[in-house]
Amino acid sequence: MYTSLFKLKELPFRLSPDPAFLFLSAHHARAKAYMESTIWFQDGFVIITGEIGAGKTTLIETFLQELDQEVIVAQINQTQVSPTEFLQAVLVQFGYTPFNMKKAELIATLNNFLIEQYASGRKVLLIVDEAQNLSLRVLEEVRMLSGVETTKEKVLRIILAGQPELNAKLDSPELIQLAQRVRLRFHLTPLSEEDTRAYVLHRLEIAGAAGRTIFADSCFPLLFRYTGGVPRLINTLCETAMIAAYGEDRDRVTPGDLRKAIAELRWVDYATRTATDRSMSLGHAATTADIAATGSRVGPGLYVSAGDDDEILARLVVARDDEIVGELPLRMGRTVVGRTSDNDLQIDSRLVSRHHCQIVTSRDQSVVEDLNSTNGIAVRGKRVRRMALRNGDVIVIGRHELRYVDVRKSGSDIGVDTLAPLPELTMDGSDDDLGTALQA
Repeated sequence: MYTSLFKLKELPFRLSPDPAFLFLSAHHARAKAYMESTIWFQDGFVIITGEIGAGKTTLIETFLQELDQEVIVAQINQTQVSPTEFLQAVLVQFGYTPFNMKKAELIATLNNFLIEQYASGRKVLLIVDEAQNLSLRVLEEVRMLSGVETTKEKVLRIILAGQPELNAKLDSPELIQLAQRVRLRFHLTPLSEEDTRAYVLHRLEIAGAAGRTIFADSCFPLLFRYTGGVPRLINTLCETAMIAAYGEDRDRVTPGDLRKAIAELRWVDYATRTATDRSMSLGHAATTADIAATGSRVGPGLYVSAGDDDEILARLVVARDDEIVGELPLRMGRTVVGRTSDNDLQIDSRLVSRHHCQIVTSRDQSVVEDLNSTNGIAVRGKRVRRMALRNGDVIVIGRHELRYVDVRKSGSDIGVDTLAPLPELTMDGSDDDLGTALQA
């Protein structure tokens, strides 16, 4: 293959979760530390979430390799199972053949095994990957297992890893008791542009690059733009680009090779792709734990996430009680507004839902969409579920007003300093709930 041309010992961008290639960004290192904490703490129960390809499975495999032999592990990867099948799968990992056991016998056998291991001074760890596929009934079984304890401590350590939908399940009223038992929850975000570069260089070095330049420096902004910093996507695009360079008998990858690879993969840039995928499903963004919590405070109760260098297409000018408190640039993609820190725009107010609304911006327009919030949103004096925004529109969220300034329509990049005061908002009184909320 191309390894001889590039003078590499092995393929650097395989998709298999190989711990030898693990790149520990600050976020990945923190997630790994949280996994390790399940062994340190007597009641270790950790939830790790991340988008597809974020590196969860590679972290798990690395963590398992480093565990002391005294730790007994059950690792479950098949999660579309019934409660009985799940308990059977756990016992199989512990060396049993439980397929003729009834559920009560399965539970008793597991409990006895856990107590025996504790008495022998061994720690027992259950790791479930792809845990977002577990049904509520199976998650209830996990809760019951987490409750097995002696008079001093819990007997079973648990790590659940999965896609962001797992957080939505854990936050459901049916699983409130399970959520209360979780010690730590962490969301694994994509790599930054700087970390994307370091990730590529790290994998090339492990594969035998020995400091040689294989990817031109000008490749990395394009690579980040089309992968969004998602490790699996980085691997796919880098592999395809190296094959393109190999086809030209060159031992260095250029932006032209990347563009050929992008064309072959039929990719659009990451922000557009994810915005399109998610905006087509109206209910999907009711949970948005996949958004990086990298915000900064710009006003009372208001935080905005750090932006990148892409073209600014519009702006949100944010005001509370007729006082402008900040602004947020809108670029291609999705911007989520809500009360918690995992939003692009955080509004710290009891009238704002955890994930309140989103604004999906394309080249031609921006569309605001309510995310099943408690108090809703209003535009042009009317409560709306979804609406294409016009230049100057004001989105009402609780006591906050977000004025939409379309840079494409105005023909200039307008900032807060040049804006006239927000117009007084009036409601027609047709929505009593919203009217009450605005006055609260």
